[in-house]
Amino acid sequence: MRNAITTEAPLHKRRRLYTSTAMLAIGALALSACGGGDDDEVDAEELIEEAGTGAMEDFSAGDTFVATEPVTFTQLYRDHPNYPIQNDWRFLTYLEEEHNVTLETSNAPLSDWEDRRSLVIGAGDMPDFIPIFNPGDETQFVAGGSLLPVSDYLDLMPNLTEKIEAWELQGDFDGLYQADGKFYILPGIQEEPFYEYGIAVRWDLWEELGYDEPESWDEFADQLRGVQEAYPEMTPYSDRWELNATLNQAAAGFGTVGGWGFGDGMQYDESADEFVYAPTTDGFRDMVGYFAELVDEGLMDSETLTQDDDLAIQKFASGQSAAIFANDQEILNYRESIEEVGEEDWEVRLLPVPAGPEGNVVAGGRLWGGLVVNADVAEEDDFVALMQFLDWLYYSDEGLEYAKWGIEGETFERDGDQRVLDENIDINNLNPGAPEALNTDYGFHNGVWMLVHGSSVDLMNSMARDEVIEFREKMFEKEVQPVDPPRPLDDLELERASISQNALNEATNTNVAQFIAGNRSMDEWDDFLAELEGQGLDEYVELHNEAYQRAQEELGGVEDDLED
Repeated sequence: MRNAITTEAPLHKRRRLYTSTAMLAIGALALSACGGGDDDEVDAEELIEEAGTGAMEDFSAGDTFVATEPVTFTQLYRDHPNYPIQNDWRFLTYLEEEHNVTLETSNAPLSDWEDRRSLVIGAGDMPDFIPIFNPGDETQFVAGGSLLPVSDYLDLMPNLTEKIEAWELQGDFDGLYQADGKFYILPGIQEEPFYEYGIAVRWDLWEELGYDEPESWDEFADQLRGVQEAYPEMTPYSDRWELNATLNQAAAGFGTVGGWGFGDGMQYDESADEFVYAPTTDGFRDMVGYFAELVDEGLMDSETLTQDDDLAIQKFASGQSAAIFANDQEILNYRESIEEVGEEDWEVRLLPVPAGPEGNVVAGGRLWGGLVVNADVAEEDDFVALMQFLDWLYYSDEGLEYAKWGIEGETFERDGDQRVLDENIDINNLNPGAPEALNTDYGFHNGVWMLVHGSSVDLMNSMARDEVIEFREKMFEKEVQPVDPPRPLDDLELERASISQNALNEATNTNVAQFIAGNRSMDEWDDFLAELEGQGLDEYVELHNEAYQRAQEELGGVEDDLED
């Protein structure tokens, strides 16, 4: 039986939380199926005694992790071309000098990241840990036994367990559990939802036409019509990321999922108390129809779903379009591109995601990509030290600040409650023109070791420009979509589901692009759904609902036992 984290925190007004009772239910389900029992329990004190090389005997939340003797941990490193890894980065040397930790990296280029990640795991060559894993990506590796069931070892991670309770993250973590009652990923966590994506528009044109920030997608369409009328030579909206970022953010307002957030395509229908495949819902059809209508009216570039990002940015910077999706960093690149063509009077603003037919709603969930740990490390002498180090770096206030800002007295100073970056170092345009960069030259502010920009609201906003903080505050005013209840599939179900999922998602992606681009009429939507049925839709949905009902039955049984 895994260790459950008990919390009696009240329901947050913006979140549906599934309590530790639900976690116990999932564990009970797996144990009854697999014949597990008390032998599965993990004793943290015993681990420290038996595998305590380098481990701190009394490591608690808020403590600085310093290995009691030098230790070396290995990791697969995602090498970003904008800040290629350097072995003498201060991030690495400081860990060695002050924390007795040496990180040895095997490096994989960003362009080949997912393939290399899968290869090393499948070949049995996995290092101690691998960052940059989105929740759900780990599922395919669970059956092979390569990944550590990290939920068994939460007692070794006091900073993480403290934040799960303090930030009321239990409901989010419930969705990580596999059918064996364990979870295998340490996700990035957020104190509050982190919003960075919105619509970048030529605000000088918006002001000229007397427009405010659009409150709804319909109002945004009306504004695009006004731009089209005033500037007929312009295609008002030409998007990037093959529209995936936009659909991901817009979906909640239409009551569905889409784009980067499509996942396995399943979403929970609370009124029917069952899971459905998103493309079969009215909300998904309405969302696709909305963007198809934009293309049909000439308001959105028909090349949006096929053009590369550079071309989309070029169109925006040259005045061929007036709107493009963005995040709080990319908008700086847009402004720089505009300045390069000499249009210094143009103004660009990041607008919050408009409301949809389902209201002013954004997607729920506060877990981001995280890391997985090699199952074999549980047999190593320095296993406890590794878990303590990961807990400190990725979940302690001190470690989170270290990964984001670096070292006080070297890369930054404090001015009261504010952190001030050294004047010779830049990141996020804090010191424009500075000769060094915090990530490129020092290794800090690096997504491999900084999963969610600092996790806490304080750290997430600590480097943000005023306009970004204002943007986030507007996004915070939106209603957060509830997190779906858990539906863990067993190994056989996962194998069956993956076959159907690949076929269904491929058919969905292809047809969504055709509908929006106008290559297929929205009048053929029912034909599209019939084609999905031919790809095993009914069996796929049934599989997920069987898993959901099984989890709910176990939840009811555990609740009865607790009452008795």
